[in-house]
Amino acid sequence: MGRCTMMQLMVFAILFVGATKRAESRLDSSFDKRRRSLLANGLGLTPQMGWNSWNHFQCDLNETIIKETADALVSTGLAKLGYKYVNLDDCWGNYNRTPEGNLLGNEITFPSGIKALADYVHSKGLKLGIYSSAGFRTCSNRMPGSLGYEEKDAKTFASWGVDYLKYDNCYTDGSNVTKRGWAEPALWGNMFGNSWRTTTDINDTWISIMWNIDENEKYAKYAKPGGWNDPDMLEIGNGGMTKDEYIVHFSLWAISKAPLIIGCDVRNMSKETYEILTNAEVIAINQDSIGVQVRKVKKEGDLEVWAGPLCEERRVVLLLNRADKGSSPITAHWKDIGIPSGTVVEARDVWKHKTLKEKLTGKITATVAAHSCKLFVLKPIH
Repeated sequence: MGRCTMMQLMVFAILFVGATKRAESRLDSSFDKRRRSLLANGLGLTPQMGWNSWNHFQCDLNETIIKETADALVSTGLAKLGYKYVNLDDCWGNYNRTPEGNLLGNEITFPSGIKALADYVHSKGLKLGIYSSAGFRTCSNRMPGSLGYEEKDAKTFASWGVDYLKYDNCYTDGSNVTKRGWAEPALWGNMFGNSWRTTTDINDTWISIMWNIDENEKYAKYAKPGGWNDPDMLEIGNGGMTKDEYIVHFSLWAISKAPLIIGCDVRNMSKETYEILTNAEVIAINQDSIGVQVRKVKKEGDLEVWAGPLCEERRVVLLLNRADKGSSPITAHWKDIGIPSGTVVEARDVWKHKTLKEKLTGKITATVAAHSCKLFVLKPIH
């Protein structure tokens, strides 16, 4: 996507108020028509990839951090893998609007202004994202929201060269903060944006990623090229989970066709974090051209099978052990994952980067440790 005009901002709609489950059947009837309209803007054909400031820095961000992050995305090779967006979250602006009613970058933390920052990010071959809220104030209550100023703010963002808008929904009544995902934007978000939040805010714990991915899976049918379900940004590298748990986190987000928005400090990544975020085979699953979100197709206690189609007649299969201790064998039968009986497949372990020597018929089985997964791409042999 090139630099935006007012109508070309890629909108990441976290939450708008007003949709309910009662609207689902009515919305379903015109879903494809609206999706085609979104596809016409040329954006979001695959889930967006990039970085966002909130999970690691929250309100402690400034233009030096953003510039150094852009530099790091390029120097580490993350940008070449598709991580193109450098997104400012809340707290980038002054507490109040200008006398003319305009938003302005915080003059202490962003002294050069947002346009200059966008120019710098663009000079690196990347794209700049920004944050606002549909209420009077943003969720931090440290800067104005866009309620009543929607067109003015869109024109401002466009004039700065902003490429991406994350649109939150706090303080819509002037006092209370609403809760993300509770208005089910997956049912109607495709009318307004290229992705939408399906969950509450993530945090850097196993419980949080499991909760969010389960909530996100409920809306799988709404994810298609042009519009994606978003269980919130990645926590990989922020230190709250084990390597195996972060692998599960990245795997589930990738196969769910969720936006892959890094939330750690990419200027200071560990080797472990880097290896997870740069697994090109897992990223390729996320960016697969047919854009079908996987489903949880089998559950036996803490043992689960998630599966879905990929292009070229392939299937992606994730075997997940959610138990707190112990290893267990998990089996995915062809009937569970949509492969015709009798089909012989070649199985690729995308975390080990190895193709299994044995050709498989009827099922695939692997022993999976607690809080871990195995991720395979199955390709039929004709």
